[in-house]
Amino acid sequence: MTLRKNGGTVGPDHLSPRAGRGRPSERSEGGRVRGRVCASKPMVAPPHSARSVAARHLLPASGEKEQTSALGAAALYRLMAWLSPAYPTGAFSYSSGIEWAVEAGDIRDAESLRRWLALTIGEGGGFCDAVLFVHAWRAVAAGDDGLFAAIAELALAFAPSKERFLETTAQGRAFLDTTRAAWPCAALEALPAAGAIALPIAVAAACAGHGIAVEPALQAYLHGSGANLISASVRLVPLGQTDGQRVLAALEPVIAATASRAMFASLDDLGSAAFRADLASMRHEGQYTRLFRS
Repeated sequence: MTLRKNGGTVGPDHLSPRAGRGRPSERSEGGRVRGRVCASKPMVAPPHSARSVAARHLLPASGEKEQTSALGAAALYRLMAWLSPAYPTGAFSYSSGIEWAVEAGDIRDAESLRRWLALTIGEGGGFCDAVLFVHAWRAVAAGDDGLFAAIAELALAFAPSKERFLETTAQGRAFLDTTRAAWPCAALEALPAAGAIALPIAVAAACAGHGIAVEPALQAYLHGSGANLISASVRLVPLGQTDGQRVLAALEPVIAATASRAMFASLDDLGSAAFRADLASMRHEGQYTRLFRS
């Protein structure tokens, strides 16, 4: 069936409920077209589903001004401190399944590591974290505690494995407790003193509470996450320190593009196409010899 619209022809593909929404199809490194990503395994939605939360409008309204790029000296100082490898979140003890990927032969050198991380950041857990970060930041900035709680619950539901859940919640709680003690603010004091919280949610709350613009905060968060995984890979493959920095430099456009997409994504756009990375985190649970907790 075809319809006429503005003098053109609209075919069946244009009648999809998602036509014109979300992320456009992108080309993979092999030149094939990838469609819209989907969750790597069925998940039970929390009481506030992604669709019901998204319906409450987290994207900037027409005419609404949102601080997205300005970054003062104080904000830069805090981002450098919070996302430094020296910040006591225990990030050095997690590999997000890379330890299993190295043993399985998926990651063998700098180039295979770059491909692995480019996919996981751009189409996997990194993208999901970025979208949740943006929406959590906006909920805190708007003072909507109920909405923030729903997004925080959704972030926990999107952990694809037991170890990835541990990875994000252990670091999230450590980040929140340390930042609340050293850099207190009203937004952090309003959060529960105990219980699970995902790392991107905790970092977003701190950034919004301290008035740090969302876009540079998100880029710094993704950079820190990528750098931690590269550090683990340098020890596991092993790679030289210079090769590790080459990989980090090569990921710069990937991180920038992921942050840019997340700024305009809705919660309905959440999903992962990095299935191998999710499987690696599950396989790591039974790995005989392990250096890392994930």
